[in-house]
Amino acid sequence: MTTLDAVPRVRRGVRCTYDKTRDSDVVLFPEGVLLLNETAAAVVSRCDGSASVGDIALALADEFDGVQPDDVIELVDRLVARRVVDVD
Repeated sequence: MTTLDAVPRVRRGVRCTYDKTRDSDVVLFPEGVLLLNETAAAVVSRCDGSASVGDIALALADEFDGVQPDDVIELVDRLVARRVVDVD
């Protein structure tokens, strides 16, 4: 399980972009495509290997109502399971 001190980064070969056809932010990776809501896209965009999960949660709490650190941990865990991000 990911902790607040973990530092996530998008894996090599994974690309984050906006898909005009789907009108959604997406993550493209070798095994597929993930459609992201606005909050999830904000999390993925911050997975650059420099910010901890706790830092990301704090930044998002200022930007979005109701974002909790446990929600960010859960999302990062799911992204790790899908092999979209790695954590240090």
